[in-house]
Amino acid sequence: MSSVQSTQTELVGALYRDHRGWLLSWLKRNVACPHRAEDLSQDTFMRLLGRAELKAPNEPRAFLVAVAKGLLFDYFRRAALEQAYLNELMLVPEDEQPSPEEQQLILEDLKAIDRLLSKLSSKARAAFLFNRLDGMTHAEIAESLGVSVPRVRQYLAQGIRQCYVALYGEPA
Repeated sequence: MSSVQSTQTELVGALYRDHRGWLLSWLKRNVACPHRAEDLSQDTFMRLLGRAELKAPNEPRAFLVAVAKGLLFDYFRRAALEQAYLNELMLVPEDEQPSPEEQQLILEDLKAIDRLLSKLSSKARAAFLFNRLDGMTHAEIAESLGVSVPRVRQYLAQGIRQCYVALYGEPA
């Protein structure tokens, strides 16, 4: 382990010891399930350990809340995605529904796509989904998002690039 990694691990350890209880309390106030709050607390510290570079924050609690809010946002967005999928599934006749195993695989694929698109700005993500799922034209998307058609083209290119990177890795 390099000295930078060691220092970073020590910093995360200190943040964990000094602020984990407080962060967990904060998360429990924002999430109905105490087990989910525990998971999000652990994920917060794991995300810090995964950073390439980490400096001691001036305001540790505000820093931890900022990281946790990002994870919380991801959690709520994925829960909404799952609920939307389940709602759509209820509209399919029972004899045409995929098996429970297939449903789980589809849901995992949807979550993977969501993770992929979460790297885009909200407008780029919306433009990509409007185009690919709803079949909207560039002009319709521009009007819906309140941006220009060239900006929509940029957003779509960003979405396509994310898909390319997911499939093939970074271009050479």
